[in-house]
Amino acid sequence: MKKLLLVVFILVFTCCETSESVSENLDKQQTADNQGDASLTKFNEFISTIQLPDELTFCGEKVPLDIPEVKERAEREFYLMLQKPGQMMLYIKRAGRYFPMYDRITEELGMPSDLKYVSVAESALYMARSSKGAVGLWQFIPSTGKKMGLIIDNYVDERRHPEKSTYAAMKYLKSGYDEFKSWFLAAAGYNMGPHRVTTGLGYQKADDYFDLFMNEETSRYILRIVITKELMENAEKYGFLVKEDEKYKQEEMKIVECSTVIKNLSEWAQAKGYTYKDVRLNNLWILKRILKKPAPKKPWKISLPLKEGSE
Repeated sequence: MKKLLLVVFILVFTCCETSESVSENLDKQQTADNQGDASLTKFNEFISTIQLPDELTFCGEKVPLDIPEVKERAEREFYLMLQKPGQMMLYIKRAGRYFPMYDRITEELGMPSDLKYVSVAESALYMARSSKGAVGLWQFIPSTGKKMGLIIDNYVDERRHPEKSTYAAMKYLKSGYDEFKSWFLAAAGYNMGPHRVTTGLGYQKADDYFDLFMNEETSRYILRIVITKELMENAEKYGFLVKEDEKYKQEEMKIVECSTVIKNLSEWAQAKGYTYKDVRLNNLWILKRILKKPAPKKPWKISLPLKEGSE
């Protein structure tokens, strides 16, 4: 009898404890739901107060927002991008690593610094690979990359070389500008190919990007670049608070030239006081564990982080 009463007591106590636990969890969930609803309400209130700026430009060229259809397309990209705050935060953080280099190269070549936003639209400043085989910060397909002078083979892919691919992208964009006399059309050519832009201009008897009826991808692409520029250049205005020391930085590097084949990258790195990871992480253009012999008088330039104890 005592044993039976003990069992009943334990069951009752356990049930009460479980009931209290469930109730407590439900209360926590309700609190979390309420907080989530409050946050959503605040976001909706915030985004309702944000209006598309009266003026948007790209490389000194204005977006004709007085055309209702153009303004509507611009607002589409504007509000959709504001709905992706995490992605925008990554853009801003990654810009700390790549924008200084982009600005240096555009200044050196006498080209507009706004062109760096093409890279943001293309790759999100990430060493991406698309389903169509486009690779790198500037998303070159193999044929275009090679045409712009990049080495692309089984051992090396210079589309993944930040600096070399940037020079190649500027070369491609400059050729588009020389042909069309418009950075909007040059950027459209970067996206869909200059031949298709030329064909569209001829068929539609137009000479302005915003007078063209484009495919949806290119139609959105140009305004996405413009809106990305607006949000990144005025980040605090739109609620993106990223301190300068919170942005990703490019480590200070030294360049080691190599004119011979490297049969074992790990051993080569160890001999110089580095790890295999150091080599691959800072030279994403190297594809294998070995590195083929470079062309005569064109040594490989391998980037390695400056640190004590290295050769």
